[in-house]
Parts: sequence; structure tokens; C-alpha cells
Amino acid sequence: MQCLLTGPYSCVMLRVPKANPDSVPGLPKQIHDAQVYPWVPSVNREPHILIGRLRHVTDDQKTYKNPSLRTQGGQTPSPTKSHSPSPKSPQSHPPKKHAPVLELEGKKWRVEYQEGRNDLVISETELRQVAYIFKCSKSTLQMKGKINSITIDNCKKFGLVFDNVVGIVEVINSKDIQMQVMGRVPTISINKTEGCHIYLSEDALDCEIVSAKSSEMNVLIPQDGDYREFPVPEQFKTAWDGSKLVTEPTEIMVSERPPKPLS
Repeated sequence: MQCLLTGPYSCVMLRVPKANPDSVPGLPKQIHDAQVYPWVPSVNREPHILIGRLRHVTDDQKTYKNPSLRTQGGQTPSPTKSHSPSPKSPQSHPPKKHAPVLELEGKKWRVEYQEGRNDLVISETELRQVAYIFKCSKSTLQMKGKINSITIDNCKKFGLVFDNVVGIVEVINSKDIQMQVMGRVPTISINKTEGCHIYLSEDALDCEIVSAKSSEMNVLIPQDGDYREFPVPEQFKTAWDGSKLVTEPTEIMVSERPPKPLS
């Protein structure tokens, strides 16, 4: 190893590996070195070639004399941001406005998308007919005569007054429903509903009320020209009596100020 430069310039140490003359059979060592390392003789003869390409390094540029330069090294480049478009979140569109429906389709009365109507009346009904009430809000419907069944589905703040139903009245997926029975109905079913007030007539006191996954249900019984409210149990207790499970509703207070009937 031989230092070629002296003075204020950085010293360049060149290590010339020893050539193996046996790598090329029959080639003399001097010729072999000249062909394999042709740049070595030129550096030895003309060191000014490297000197012209080097610049002077001052003390403030030397890292071993100025440790602060070590912390100013090049920062690791941040990964290139992808220019691919990011997926856009689906825009929320306003609910589609449906036209209100009140019509007889075959044997089914369709009452749909009624809003803010308190004058809805179906006056001609038959025993074979059914009624399907869907997505009505802030409205009241009166059904006269005798009909097979009535279904209230996905309605809010809806009132129903009917005379007679020979089958069942169902309330499904609704909220704040009031219904008043003027005649008779054997069964009322309430499922997945929040808030349902049922006003029974004297002839409908034997009505059976079946409920599931619902809350704030009340049955109003006529007494002395007024109504008395009885909450439908929502909380139950179950105990083992030695041979089977016995489930009973917990005690619920009776309301003293019932709401007024629809009629």
C-alpha cells in the first residue's frame, strides 16, 4: 500500500493486489500486471491527475473535528406517495321520495308512504280483504266494516281506528303507534316496536296480545266512561321449581293518567 499524495490534501491509499501470473499460462509477470492493472503505472507516474480532481477540506468541514456535522447527514428520503386515486367514500343520497298510495289491489288494501294525513278513511271493506300499511308517518287511518287482517309495518307516529278484524292485527318494526278497537279483534301482535298504545272496546276485552322485542306497550281498558292504562310487561323473572322453569312478569306500576283515545 502506497500514499501518493502529501500536503493538505486527503491521502489516497492504493492497495494494488498482487497479480497471479499463473492465472494466464505462459504470460510473463510484467506483461500480466500491465494488462490486468493498466491504471497503476499511470498513477505512479502522474499523481497530478488525482490532485486536480480533489478539493481542499477545511477543519470546519471535517467530521472528526466538528461532530455536529454527523447529525446533519442526509435524511432518509420519505417513501414516495402513491399517486393512485384513493377510493372515494360513497356519497349519501337523500331518501327517494315515494308517491303516497291508498288503493285496493286485488284483495289487499295498500296504504303506503302517507305523511301528515289525518283524514285517511277506508269505508268499504269485505271479510276476504286484508290491509297492509307501510312506511306511513304522522298520519291516522280509519277503517270501517269488517276485514280479515291488518298489518302495520315500518310506520312512525301512526294512528289506526278500526271496527272489526276477524284474524289478527300485526305491528312490526314501528314506533309510536296508537290503535283503537271499536268492535272486536281476537289477537294483536307487536314485534320489534317502540311505543304502542292499544285502546280496547267493551267487546274486545278478550283480545290476546302477543309481544316480542318491543317496549313501551300499554293497553287501555274502558272503565266508567274513561280508560285505565295497564303496561304490558317487558321484564320477567325465571326460577326453577324443582321440575321445570317458571317465568313470571315483574310487578309494574299502573299509570294514573292515560292518554286520550284517538276518536
